[in-house]
Amino acid sequence: MADGALAGVRVLELSRILSGPFAGMILADLGAEVIKVEDTRKGDDTRQWGPPFQGDDATYFLSINRNKRSISVDLKTDKGREAVQRLADRADVVLENFRPGTAARLGFGYEELSARNPGLVYASISGFGQTGPYAERAGYDLIAQAMSGIMSVTGAADGPPVRMGTSAADLGAGMYAVIGILAALHARRFTGRGQHIDISLLDGQISWLTYVAGNHFATGETPRRYGSAHPSIVPYQALPTADGHLMVAIGNDGLWRRFATAVGRGDLAEDPRFATNADRVHHREELLGLLRAALSSRTSAAWAEALTEAGVPAGPINTVPEALDHPQVRARDMVVEVDHPGAGRLRMVGSPLKLSAHPPAVRSAPPGLGEHTDEVLAELGLGPDEIAAMREEGAVR
Repeated sequence: MADGALAGVRVLELSRILSGPFAGMILADLGAEVIKVEDTRKGDDTRQWGPPFQGDDATYFLSINRNKRSISVDLKTDKGREAVQRLADRADVVLENFRPGTAARLGFGYEELSARNPGLVYASISGFGQTGPYAERAGYDLIAQAMSGIMSVTGAADGPPVRMGTSAADLGAGMYAVIGILAALHARRFTGRGQHIDISLLDGQISWLTYVAGNHFATGETPRRYGSAHPSIVPYQALPTADGHLMVAIGNDGLWRRFATAVGRGDLAEDPRFATNADRVHHREELLGLLRAALSSRTSAAWAEALTEAGVPAGPINTVPEALDHPQVRARDMVVEVDHPGAGRLRMVGSPLKLSAHPPAVRSAPPGLGEHTDEVLAELGLGPDEIAAMREEGAVR
C-alpha cells in the first residue's frame, strides 16, 4: 500500500449503493486498506445501474469504489460468514449500511463483532438511524431530502419542491461517517476500545438546515423557496444578462457599493431603500427589478470579467462539462485518470482533501467483482485447496 495519512488502517466495507461506498472511498484515498465485501450473484447493486457503462460496470459504481479490493462472498453460507468474521477480527473499522438489525441477524452486528475485537470502530449508516420510531424503515436519499425540509426550500419560488441535483443525503451521510470514524480512531488511542457510530441520512440533512432552521426558531415562520436566491442576503443569486445568467454574491455592504458602481448604478448605493443588507432584504423585489434592467445590456462573460476586476464575487453557471474542464478545477487535480482493465483509461473526480505531507492518491482502479477474493482469503491463511472448496460450495466467487 502506498503511504497515506491512514496507512495501516484496515477497513471492512459491508456496504453498497452510495453512502457507505463513498465513505469507504474517502478512507481508501487517504491510504486505508479497504476490503469491499460483495455478494456472489451481482455484487454491489450499482454495478448494474446504467447506462452508461464502461467495460462491464456502470459508471455509477466506478465513480465511488476506487482504491479498494473486492471479495465476493455469500453471507448466507457458514464458511462465507466465517471468512468475513475473521476479516472483522483483523479490522480497525467496519462500515455497513444495511437496514438496522440486518447486520446483526447475519452475525455482523456491533455487539457480535466488538466482542471478538474490542478495538473495532463500527460505523452504521441508515435512513433514520438505529433508534426512534422510524429506525426499521428503509432509507433512501430522496426520502431523506423530502422529510428533512431540504426539498421544501429548494426550487423556484413559484414552482414545486425540487431534489438537489446530486444525492446529497447519501453523500452527506458518507462524509459524516468518515468524520465519526476518524474521531473514534483518535479516541481509541486513549481508551484502547472502539465504539459504535450511528449515522442517519435524515439526521445529516437536518443538520444541513443550519441558518434555515435558525431563521424558523427565531421567527416562527415557515421557510420558503427562493430559487437561486438567499433568504438573508440580497443580491445573492443568479441574475439574467443579455445571453443567460450570472451568479453574484454580495455578502456585505462594501461589496454592494462596489457592485452598484460596476453595473453603472452607483446611485442605488446611495438610495436609503438599499443602503444596508437588511434594507435590501426588505426591498428585495424592487431592487432585483432595477438590477435585471442594468445587467440586460451585456453578456454573462462580460459582466463576470467586469465584476471580478471590481473585486465583486461573480461567476458563470457552468454546465458539468464546463466545470470539469475549468482551469481552476484542473489545477487542483479534481479530475484524475486511472487505467482500468475493462474500461480502459478511466476519468474520475479527484479528492478535495489537500494534505501537505500525506495527500490522497488514486492507487488502483475500482475492482472487478470478487477480483481479490483469493488474495484476501490467502492473507487469512487459507490454502488454494480450501479456497477452491469454498468456491465449489458457492461460499465465494
